[in-house]
Amino acid sequence: MSALMNTYARLPVAFVRGEGAQLFDAEGRAWLDALSGIAVCNLGHAHPALQDALCDQAGTLWHTSNLYRIPLQEQLGERLCQLSDMDRVFFCNSGAEANETAIKLARRWGHQRGVDTPTIVVMENSFHGRTLAALSATGNPKAQQGFGPLVEGFIRVPYDDLDAIDALSSDPNIVAVLVEPVQGEGGVQIPDEDYLPGLRELCDLNGWLLMVDEVQTGMGRTGELFAFEHSDIQPDVMTLAKALGNGMPIGACLARGKAAEVLVPGSHGTTFGGNPLACRVGLAVVEEMVGQHWPRRVAEMGGRLLDAFRDRLEGHPAVRDIRGRGLMIGIELDRPCGELVGRALEEKRLLINVTRDTVVRLLPPFVMTASQQQQMVDAVCDLIESFTA
Repeated sequence: MSALMNTYARLPVAFVRGEGAQLFDAEGRAWLDALSGIAVCNLGHAHPALQDALCDQAGTLWHTSNLYRIPLQEQLGERLCQLSDMDRVFFCNSGAEANETAIKLARRWGHQRGVDTPTIVVMENSFHGRTLAALSATGNPKAQQGFGPLVEGFIRVPYDDLDAIDALSSDPNIVAVLVEPVQGEGGVQIPDEDYLPGLRELCDLNGWLLMVDEVQTGMGRTGELFAFEHSDIQPDVMTLAKALGNGMPIGACLARGKAAEVLVPGSHGTTFGGNPLACRVGLAVVEEMVGQHWPRRVAEMGGRLLDAFRDRLEGHPAVRDIRGRGLMIGIELDRPCGELVGRALEEKRLLINVTRDTVVRLLPPFVMTASQQQQMVDAVCDLIESFTA
């Protein structure tokens, strides 16, 4: 029996090495990674520039704590703020922690304005993490089951429904809206083009903070460095993690304007967050992402892949929808298809994911070659066709 808590139904394979878009087991067998560690390894496995940064920093300084200045943290913060047009950043260790920071910031923002019970509007089918407040904000009853009582202070509305949020305008307790620009865990749900601009307008009219969860969509995944850029808006708060470290645990909560001044010494903190090792890797990720124009290349690659999937599967009676933005691709079937994950692993040596029971979710590394992209398309389409036959 494993000494690990039984929190995952792990697949029967273990990897010992990675290179680009491939993973290898102890016997040297290769698998094609179309999941990127769940949108984490955007730049692939064992990227030379990231490896060099990590190894160099590991021989210099790992950790000092936030009781002291950390120049690498300051450099990464300045770079992220410059690229996102935000003003300040708090570094932590994960997406859940970044969203906890945003939730705390919104509540403190409300209390500073005389709101006794600050309330945040969140969305159905959302996912914000598994800590208690982030889980309470999450719109997945299955993930919440067994963990009540949940944290109060959230109002849930349908995703991509501006009227539902406008109807809340008279509620004096609302202080913020927390939203994913694209719902990843929710099934790669892409809102209408006017959704985020409409949220920005409603937040401005009501004095609410617009907080975007870019934990999965950020760092180039959708074809822009940050997904909110597709809508030509500016959030008040943004959370990042996952691909910011390409596998090195690091998260960030960025804020601008008055929201950037809410958290002060003693109001929030972290022991490990923003240590020199994580920030050195984060800097290397950012410079590679920007310097090599990866978001633009992702947009082009994503368009080609969507066309390829539609050429093969559009009109198939079991395929309800094929959708995507950049390299977030969802193929929705008319039936539960969780078994495709195991079949892809065993029959095609391909790593994929199924979310919301019926959506095949693909999050391939940006460095996937043209031949690997074709391999992924052929394998996924073969699996869907045989599964639904």
